[in-house]
Amino acid sequence: MSATALAPSGWTIAFLGLVRYRVVVILIATLAIAATFVPGFFDARTLSLGADRVATMGLIAIGLTVVLIAGQLDLSGGAILALSGIASVGLQGELGQIPAALVGLGVGLLAGCVNGVLVVVLKINSLVATLASMLLFRAICHLITDSRPVSGIDPFFGIPLTQPLLGTLSTRVFIFLALILLLHVWLTRMVSGRNLFAVGSNATSAAASGIRSNWYLFGAFMFSGFMAGLAGVTFGIASNTGSPVFGDTIVLTAIAAVVIGGTRLEGGVGSALGTLGGLLTLAALTTAMEYQSIPAYVQDIVTGAILLILILLDRLTHARRGTDVSLRALVQRFSPTRDAAQPKETERTPA
Repeated sequence: MSATALAPSGWTIAFLGLVRYRVVVILIATLAIAATFVPGFFDARTLSLGADRVATMGLIAIGLTVVLIAGQLDLSGGAILALSGIASVGLQGELGQIPAALVGLGVGLLAGCVNGVLVVVLKINSLVATLASMLLFRAICHLITDSRPVSGIDPFFGIPLTQPLLGTLSTRVFIFLALILLLHVWLTRMVSGRNLFAVGSNATSAAASGIRSNWYLFGAFMFSGFMAGLAGVTFGIASNTGSPVFGDTIVLTAIAAVVIGGTRLEGGVGSALGTLGGLLTLAALTTAMEYQSIPAYVQDIVTGAILLILILLDRLTHARRGTDVSLRALVQRFSPTRDAAQPKETERTPA
């Protein structure tokens, strides 16, 4: 058989390219559909609304990206957001605004340490551990506030966080973008960032090769708690309100955005820029459907469908953990010459 006949067709290469860059493709498709059905979708006000929507959830998604790459799960982000927001707003009268905000950040960090102890020290499954801590933190929120929202001492204090800077983006959007770019640099340029992927792929093997896996796992939960605390502090200060019901469903949406961005729940695979793409996709989708007055449950159906499609495509390109997903590797995988080039099992010489 000639090499030309065995080579993959142009359609196959095009399909594999779409699969390889599926996050970018679906983001562009979402933006195009939104621009078609929503007049003025790219207006400054609409973009500002969408970007601001991403900021708070994005901070939680940054922490979740690290936890998921490490092969763990953290469901407590929403409760930590509420607890940190209550601390940063409710303590303003006693401590002052800046010290109260620092206490709110400390609450997030402490909550992350609690999760780290449960998972790393007590060896509890991260799903069960963070589910329990989520219930605990949420109960504390209701206990200290008597299930009522609390207000700050100055409603104008948080306005700079929501005011546009350099066009349409607010201060908290710039904070989110700066942090996710720093995460990208850490994951791709730093040895410690690359070690996190090794821990997520196989913590035991990583420890055997000299990587302190438990410290990475503990640090991942601390970081996730801190980012949820930062989200709670910025959201609480911006709205001048702390409430025990804030962030009820934000974690599930943030996890969906991280997974849409290509991070695998099994760990060892993921990227900060992929998470950014997932967040932008969900923000564009939600904004467009809200402008069309589409019910919230239909929005959830669309989000779930996109998530399922991307997970199926992910399974297509990751038949095994650690498989090379470059375009060249995918072409080789789907090429008929691959089978011909590999020796058959029966042809191996016994030892």
